Amino acid sequence: MYGMRFLRLIFLRLILVLAVLISVVYTQEELPPAIRVDVDVVNILASVRDKKGALISNLAKDDFIVVENGKNQQIKYFARETDLPLTIGLLVDVSRSQENLIETEKRAAHQFFSQLLRKKDLAFLISFGSEVELLQDHTNSLRLLQAGLEGLKVNAPAVGLHPGPVPTMSKARGTVLYDAVYLAATDRLAREVGRKTIALITDGVDMGSKVKLEEAVEAAQRADTVIYSVYYVDPRAYGGYSYPSDSSLKKMSEETGGRLIRVDRKQSLKEAFDQLQEEMRSQYAIGYTPLDEKKDGNFRRVDVKVRDKDFKVQARKGYYATKREPR
Repeated sequence: MYGMRFLRLIFLRLILVLAVLISVVYTQEELPPAIRVDVDVVNILASVRDKKGALISNLAKDDFIVVENGKNQQIKYFARETDLPLTIGLLVDVSRSQENLIETEKRAAHQFFSQLLRKKDLAFLISFGSEVELLQDHTNSLRLLQAGLEGLKVNAPAVGLHPGPVPTMSKARGTVLYDAVYLAATDRLAREVGRKTIALITDGVDMGSKVKLEEAVEAAQRADTVIYSVYYVDPRAYGGYSYPSDSSLKKMSEETGGRLIRVDRKQSLKEAFDQLQEEMRSQYAIGYTPLDEKKDGNFRRVDVKVRDKDFKVQARKGYYATKREPR
């Protein structure tokens, strides 16, 4: 009898030891990938089109060539982005010149979110006119985003992008376009991981921003954020005068790897959103470790190409070589 009890005791102890060992192995194998951050990898989102402008979504890693400051780089990570999580900030111009377009923007943006967002995606909503206002912070809830869209109104007062003190921006009457992009990148996207995008709806006018165009672009580049600009002008707001230029929107988009889309008689805002949705689901994620390991803070030019000369790549123009803090 005592022999059987002794054997049972030994058996139970063996089970306990085995359970502890399994727990340790599981922890060692599963936890580090969730918290490890490779600060030396440069991440680039790229879209590829053929001569007719159609998106190409079936390329492989070996089809791409990455050149940094004139030197070919070895691609370390590669993935097709059709299903990977996305964080998107929708920035809507609510200055006086956009007053008649706001209701159309509400409807089109709601449909855009409904079609684009998937289970692991997040979105936030910012309006900007004379000041910047966060209408809805990061969420996957269509109900909350719709409530935020209902808050779109002309010249909404500034309440900041998060509780408590916020960076001081211009309070001059006008359209603080560059401030909105800068704050979205630094306050809402800089510490996010994965794909990050700003969708900007505006007629391109900036009046009264504290930061300059170049600073807004740099903030987006440092946050690894792609800017898509939707150029939307209300003819009634400008009468017989010339429309504002879209040059600043084009610069922000092209420098960060996005694209400028124009809403006009040939293309509605809904169709512009449809283009954005298609492109965001047809991207490639490319990662590489630079041959130049120095973290000198300088801007490095990056050129992403494909071997097929008939295809054109859309990707950001470079990045700032600064050491990133682990998240």
